[in-house]
This record gives sequence, structure tokens and C-alpha cells, in this order.
Amino acid sequence: MNRQDTRTVESVRQIFTTFNFEFYMMKISLFVVSAFILVNCKPSVSDLVSAPLIPKPISIVSDGDFFMLEESTEIFIDSGSPSLNAIAQNLQKKIKAATGFTLKIKIISTKSETGIYFTQSTDASLSEEGYQISISEDLIAIRCYKPAGAFRAVQTIRQLLPPSSESNPKQSLSWKMPTGKIIDAPSYSYRGVMLDVARHFFSVAEVKQFIDLIVAYKINVLHLHLSDDQGWRIEIKSWPNLTLHGGKTEVGGGKGGFYTQEQYKEIIRYAQENFITVVPEIDMPGHINSALASYGELNSGTIVPTEGRVANDANTNKILDGKTKPTELYTGIRVGWSTLHLEKKSTFRFVEDVIREISAITPGPYFHIGGDEAQVTKKNDYVKFINRFREIVKANGKKMIGWEEIAQADINEEVITQHWNAAKYAIAANEKGSKLIMSPAKKAYLDMSYNSTSKFGLHWAAYIEVDSAYQWNPATLIDGISKENILGIEAPLWSETISNMDEVEYLLFPRLLGYAEIGWSKQENRNWNEYKIRLGKHAPQFESQRINFYKSNRVPWVSSK
Repeated sequence: MNRQDTRTVESVRQIFTTFNFEFYMMKISLFVVSAFILVNCKPSVSDLVSAPLIPKPISIVSDGDFFMLEESTEIFIDSGSPSLNAIAQNLQKKIKAATGFTLKIKIISTKSETGIYFTQSTDASLSEEGYQISISEDLIAIRCYKPAGAFRAVQTIRQLLPPSSESNPKQSLSWKMPTGKIIDAPSYSYRGVMLDVARHFFSVAEVKQFIDLIVAYKINVLHLHLSDDQGWRIEIKSWPNLTLHGGKTEVGGGKGGFYTQEQYKEIIRYAQENFITVVPEIDMPGHINSALASYGELNSGTIVPTEGRVANDANTNKILDGKTKPTELYTGIRVGWSTLHLEKKSTFRFVEDVIREISAITPGPYFHIGGDEAQVTKKNDYVKFINRFREIVKANGKKMIGWEEIAQADINEEVITQHWNAAKYAIAANEKGSKLIMSPAKKAYLDMSYNSTSKFGLHWAAYIEVDSAYQWNPATLIDGISKENILGIEAPLWSETISNMDEVEYLLFPRLLGYAEIGWSKQENRNWNEYKIRLGKHAPQFESQRINFYKSNRVPWVSSK
């Protein structure tokens, strides 16, 4: 090998040596950079925009960081907003149940820079239930116009925590929430669910449990169907046999039950703590057999259908006035065969006493008089009944609500009509100035079966799958009735086929979430294909709460496992 060849080989060796060194140094540099990133940067969490919030807020903006809830986190209340203390305590209780953390609550005069901060604004544009949530690394700031807005904001925060936060046992988790800003307010002021406690009775504890389930999705009205042919469920002190006799059975012949006025007040108190308005319903002039079976003086020979008859015991007749006999108790599910009697002198004494006693212990603005399916009440009598009910309810300081058939009477803007079946009645009510609650049976009745294989429910109106329950717009449902004519929506849960909370949950979930979103979220923000993804991500929450929900194959459920 000559000198030139030696130089060439040496040059090649130096090139490879340099390349290997530089490659080695590059690997070291990459390792150092990676280590720096791992040490100095926080792990990523879900983007706030992608959080599966239901109902969907008006606006969500994300900034890609997270807030860490820790045992040292404190809750602060603006000193000018003392009415928010109860909401702060509610949040404190929810957090403690899941984390074991007892967050301190403090009242301060200047805005906090850390922790969770509640403040009330004088800005009426936020609306009665509207709120804003700003989440940064160090602070969750909740701003509202009224306390109800702060309470609704707390329900949103609950959904931003890990799904297992809804289970009771204390857990050792990383309690992170994505950062950003949420602006929110409801589309309709009335967003209700009805629970029928007349066909099957549900205890005070079960009604409270029902409130817990619905309030998590910003429902603000609980309509209690307190009387029907099968049972009378609310104590009337001036007519004690309504519950002593009329409350002792239910569909299928169970033992029934009733609420004393003190127990009813306890339900009211619990509802108020959760910013729920209770609407009591006494169904008249039809659906009234439990009263006719309790007091013969109200009866005029009404015949109870053979199916479901329960013979009166001998003791019942002893307290009657002797003029007419009571009907027999009824445990079937037929409708439309019972009625009050306009000509009976005792009828309106009964009606006035019932409305007066219940109104006196109900702080909400409404009294529901039923009015549906009065098939054996003469048309002229029916109109006179509704007109008298309207005046009695008004005299007791309440606004009357009635099922759509009341549109046949002399109603006006002081009366609210609940649409459930016939568009002609809804249109007639609207023309008379009555605001509407939209509860179309084919879309919003929670007692309708999901499909032909459903374990519970009926299907006389329709099978209502999860997508069908979601895909309707109250403001376009009936020609000529627009959003400004509508007070809100309600999903009634009739109880002919259900008798315990597991069965209630099965019919309630997951359709409840769709009804909540229809009532709360802007129509232009709603889309089934997008919504079903969010809904599917709520399965871990349902599972953590042990909710018995229907796993529709039309929803891509996410497993908590």
C-alpha cells in the first residue's frame, strides 16, 4: 500500500470516527432532552372540549392543562355571596364521599387565586340558572347570577372528575380536571320528570334517591302524581280516610302506602336543597276511584271494573254518611272509568280542602289538577269542573297545570297545559294563551318500553329507543307552536309495571340524559351522532353508582374495565 492509499484509509477512518461520535452525542442529547421533558412537564389529561358533559354547555374552551384536587384544596366564598354557602357545602360533601378529603370552606373579601372560588354576580345576562366556570392550574372559579346557577355548575364539576368519584367508598386516585372555560345556561326554564307514586307507592327515601338521580343532569322540576284509581298517597287531615283506606293498596294488590304531611314536607325540603321545584298532582275529575272508595258521599254509583276489584272491609262503611256506598278499591290498570260528580254537594268541599291543604305545604308556584282521560265525565260537567278547579287553585296562590284535555275549558295565560297526546288540544291551549309543557307520549314517556324485548314498561304509545327519545325538538313538534309558547319539557314515568328503584332506573337510564339535554341545551348544538359518543362515556359513571341502566346497542358504551 503506498502513502496515498494510507492517507485515503486514514481519512475514511476519521470520517467514520467523527460520525460515530456525533451519532453518539446526538443520542445523549436526545436522552437528556427526553429526561428534561419527563421531569419538568406535567402529564397530559383529557382536553376540556372532549369532556362528555351532559347536558351540553353553550360554550367550552380548553387550554390544555389540568387542575389537581388535593386534600389541601380549599373552597372559598365571596363575602358578598353568603347565599352560596349551602352550594359550597354540597360540593364539599360530594368530594368527601369519593376522596375522603374534607375541604375547608372560607369566606373571603377578595378573589382567591387558588382552590375553588364561588362568586355571585349582578349580571342578569347569566340568567337564573346560568353559570361560568373558569379552570386554571391553581383555581376553579365559579360565577353565577343566582344560587341555582352555582348549583348547576357543581353538577358540571362532578362530571369533570373521574367517573369513580360518583361511588361512595373512599378511593386513592389522581383527582384531575381539565382546564379551560365553560359558559352555560338553560334553553327552557321548566325541565321536569314525573314520578307516579299512585300506581305503585315509593317511600320518602326512594323519592330522595330519585331526586339524586335527576338533579345530576340539571333537571329542576319533580312532578309527583299523588293520586289515581289505585291509591291516594298524601295525607289530607280534613279527609283522613283518603289515606287510611284509599292508600292501602296499589297495582297488583300490594300494600300501597302514603306520605303524612310531615313526610311530604321532608320531600319538599330535600328537593329545595337540590334546587328542585315539586309539583303536586291530584288527578280530577277522573282517575279518582281511591277517593270514591274512601268516602261514599263522593260517590254516585260508579262501577269498578271486574278486573282489579278489591272488596271494602266492614269497618270502612261505619264512617260513611249512609247516603251512598263507597266504590271498591282497585288494583288493575284500566283508565277512564271513574269520575267525581258535579251534582254532589260534598264534591267541591272535598276539592277545596284537598287543594287548600296541599297548597299550604307546597312552596312551589304550581298545582297540577290532572284532568286527563275523564271519559265518563259528561262534556259540560268536565268544562265546569276545570273552570272551578282553576278558580280554587288561584285562590290558594298557585298556578294551575293540567293535562291537555283542559284546553276544552275556559283556560287562559294563567293556566299551564301539559301536552301528552292530541295536537288539537295543544293548539287550542296555545290559542287561549296557555303556555305548554311538552310531554309527547310517543317521545317522552319514560314508561314506554325500549323495544319488544324490554323487561319493563308498556308500548301503547310507542317503543322508545334511546335515539328516538333524543331526536325531537319541542319547538317544532306541533305546527304553530314555537319555543316562545313553551314553558319547558317533562318526561313522565308512570308506574303500572314498576315497583322498586332498580326497575325505575332501568326505564330512566339512559333516556333521562337525553331529555335533560333537550330541555337544557341549544337545539343547534344537538346532534345524535355526536351525543351518543358522549352518552357512551357515561357508562363508567352509571356503573360506579350501580345504576341499573339499559345498554342500548345504538350507543357505543365505554367500559369502566
